[in-house]
Amino acid sequence: MAERITGKTELIGLFATPIRHSISPQMHNEAFQRLQLDYAYLAFEVGQEQLPSAIQSIKTLGMRGANLSMPNKQLACHYMDYLSPAAKLAGAINTIVNDNGVLTGHITDGTGFMSGLLQEGIQIIGKKMTLLGAGGAATAICIQAALDGVSSIAIFDRYPEKYKEKIATIKKETNCTIQIYDLADSDKLHIEVRNSAILVNATNVGMKPLENETPIHDTSVFRKDLVVVDVIYTPRETIMLKQAREAGCQTLNGLGMLLWQGAAAFQLWTGKEMPVAEIKELLF
Repeated sequence: MAERITGKTELIGLFATPIRHSISPQMHNEAFQRLQLDYAYLAFEVGQEQLPSAIQSIKTLGMRGANLSMPNKQLACHYMDYLSPAAKLAGAINTIVNDNGVLTGHITDGTGFMSGLLQEGIQIIGKKMTLLGAGGAATAICIQAALDGVSSIAIFDRYPEKYKEKIATIKKETNCTIQIYDLADSDKLHIEVRNSAILVNATNVGMKPLENETPIHDTSVFRKDLVVVDVIYTPRETIMLKQAREAGCQTLNGLGMLLWQGAAAFQLWTGKEMPVAEIKELLF
């Protein structure tokens, strides 16, 4: 690292909390080095209180941009000069690009999620999805899945009323059948999962400090032909994924989504394609 840092090196940050578990710095810095690009990527423990000043620092320090993760994806939209069409529809961003002091917010989570499925040979186009959560990452997944041709999506969240207007907008823009329900309605959850090809957890339940919890409390919902995905990647196998695997489901954690959303962000910052195969072999 020391040998490639110069007076012209451009900084890219990752703003989130908790964040010290992230492998994004390794992923991006390795890609920069392999392509001999003069950038450095660092993680910063930033919550919502610190977010406004952190985003201002992108302009102040002339950073090339940043990534955002929980709990900052939605709040960060308010500090952008522009939003990409997908980010505007999602109401959340995970990538900031700084062009001479003009900040544009992008959302690459959805494309990363769908690309990760394809790399594992999982085909969900024309099929039904059940999605747990309705926040930033969940909304991005919902939007991209709907755009790509998933036939219907059942969303479950603790606060369904909060997201009904957003869901209506996504339905209108994508022509996908989307409904949102209360996550506490276990009977409805079982019905929707029973008719789904894939179950996706896009909440933070299963990640520190909730690593000993699971959003699914009745494991009879799992069946052998159900694909179960958790967007969490630390731990590599959440309690939900362990239970699903033991029930015979095909399971997938969030590493594929992390890799491919990172590759999309990498291209936005550098104009270059991330050497995905090499990074995957090294870190995953």
